Amino acid sequence: MGASRGWLVAGVLALYLASAVTQDVCRAPDGTNGAAGIPGRPGRPGLKGERGEPGAPGVRTGIRGPKGDRGDPGLPGVPGMMGYPGPNGLLGNPGAPGRKGMKGSPGNIKDQPRPAFSAVRRNPPLGGNVVIFDTVITNQESPYQNHTGRFVCAVPGYYYFTFQVVSKWDICLSIMRLTQGHQLRRFLGFCDTNSKGIFQIVSGGTVLQLQHGDQVWVERDPKGRIYNGPEADSVFSGFLIFPSA
Repeated sequence: MGASRGWLVAGVLALYLASAVTQDVCRAPDGTNGAAGIPGRPGRPGLKGERGEPGAPGVRTGIRGPKGDRGDPGLPGVPGMMGYPGPNGLLGNPGAPGRKGMKGSPGNIKDQPRPAFSAVRRNPPLGGNVVIFDTVITNQESPYQNHTGRFVCAVPGYYYFTFQVVSKWDICLSIMRLTQGHQLRRFLGFCDTNSKGIFQIVSGGTVLQLQHGDQVWVERDPKGRIYNGPEADSVFSGFLIFPSA
C-alpha cells in the first residue's frame, strides 16, 4: 500500500510539471480592452467633514476698485431720548407784511367801556391839599373815589377832565397825575385873586392820555381856600373820550 501511494504521488507530480511546460510554450496572446460600460448611479452623499483650521489671510495684490453705489436707506431707528433745550437763538429779521385781512363786523357801542364821573363838594373832610369832591352825582363804572378825591384809570385811553371851584379868596388850583411808576406830574395850574370877597369861579380842563392804574385829581395851594356852603357848589368831572388801541 505504501509503495502504490508513492507511485501515485510521483505520477501526479510528473503530470503537473508536464502541463506547466506545455502552458509556457503554447500560451496565447492577451486580448484587447473592451468598451467602457454604462456609468453607474451616483453614490450616496458622504458624511460632513470636520471644520478645518482658518487659512492665512490673503495678500492684497490687486488695485482697489471704485466706491460702490449708495444702498437703499434702512428702516427708521428707535427715537432717542429728548435732550435739554438749547439757548434761545437771535431774533430774526421781520417778515414780509401779510395780506390785509377781511373787514371786521361792526362793533356794538353798548359793549364799549364808558367810564364817567361828576362830583361836588358838600361836606368834605378838613385838611390836606387834595380837593375832595365828596358827593357823587355820576360815577359810571366807579372810576372816581369820593373819599380820596382821586380818579383811578381802569380803561387806558384819552380822558377829558374839568373843574369849577367857587372861592371868595385868592386861590391856585392844579390838575395832578400820578402814574403807575409813581411819577407825579403837575399838568395845569389856574389861579385867581379876589380882594373883594365875592363869589368867583376858578375853572379849568384838559385832555390826558392815561394808562391802567394812573390817578388824576385837583390840588390847591396850601394858602388857598374854597367856599363850602349852600349858595354855590364846586364840581369836578371827567369821562373817557376813546380807549387806546
